[in-house]
Amino acid sequence: MPNIWDYANQQLKDLVAYEPGKPIDEVARERGLKPEDIIKLASNENPLGPSPKAQAAMRDACAEVHIYPDGGSYKLRNAIAAKFGLEMGNVILGCGSNEVIEFIGHAFLKEGDNVITADHAFLVYKLMAKVFGASTIEVPDPGYVHDLDAMAAAVTPRTKEIFIANPNNPTGTLVTQEQIDRFMAKVPEHVIVVFDEAYHEFLDNPPDTLKYVREGRNVVVLRTFSKIQGLAGLRIGYGLASKELIEVLQRTRQPFNINSMAQAGALAGILDDEHQAKTKRITDEGRAYLQSEFGKLGLEYIPSYANFVLVKVGDGNKVFKDMMDKGVIVRAMAAYKLPEWVRISVGTMPQNERCIEVLKEVLGR
Repeated sequence: MPNIWDYANQQLKDLVAYEPGKPIDEVARERGLKPEDIIKLASNENPLGPSPKAQAAMRDACAEVHIYPDGGSYKLRNAIAAKFGLEMGNVILGCGSNEVIEFIGHAFLKEGDNVITADHAFLVYKLMAKVFGASTIEVPDPGYVHDLDAMAAAVTPRTKEIFIANPNNPTGTLVTQEQIDRFMAKVPEHVIVVFDEAYHEFLDNPPDTLKYVREGRNVVVLRTFSKIQGLAGLRIGYGLASKELIEVLQRTRQPFNINSMAQAGALAGILDDEHQAKTKRITDEGRAYLQSEFGKLGLEYIPSYANFVLVKVGDGNKVFKDMMDKGVIVRAMAAYKLPEWVRISVGTMPQNERCIEVLKEVLGR
């Protein structure tokens, strides 16, 4: 009997699927724990949950789920555009910002092309390139910060996309406006620059990448409702780009890719500035607490601009498993070529305090 791989796309054969953070229910089953006794600080989620206004909007939307959603997401795209001084034609929605990365791949990548990322960048960039038969040039990132000059120098005639996560996941580091401007002056026109800004709202003085959208450059700025908005379960994100670029991406999108509940929740959430401000406040406080405690424990960590901190603990996989045994889920980083590190999301202060106590226990401090 023939092997199915004789017919499948060969670039998929050695593709390792992205592994998300462990769900609470799965850990409860595996470890014999009660779900309510487990805290998850693994996936950079909002510990406050979604905006109460978003919750109310989603409850209202339940009454009409027998009707197909607005395929063009008119209200939500207009609200996003208004927030950033753009037009609806500058906005595309995805099932999470990850789907917009897939749109860009469909539109611009083919076998033999390459994309450029930092050495310790979000794994999805590399995985998505491989799906389309493209290779990835991973540029060293001294101090775990994107080296934009080196990334610009790495461009080849077959380079189609460059991904810059700012702040970067999993390192939490940031590149400055000056570095971005110098980089953009060097990038050739045939390259699509993707600024992945999932953690943009946690910054006090974020760099302005939307100016390149307004200038009509080949730039896509990614944002998400999964982080500060607390809507990770809805899977909704968006891309901002020139109208011409968005028109190309729209031709790769499936009809009705954004469901009615997601549209309703995101529309209400993006207008709730109070909930976002509260989330940022507890994130700032919690991040400062975690970093202070890591310092007291003599642990190396990367000062973060996001809602998580990368900390060096020795055997990252062992610490991850030992903490999970005690009901605290963090994220091991071996898949990111950081086997001695774990990434810990900022939770509520009681969650942060419990996390530190459990970390002390497993490290014997």
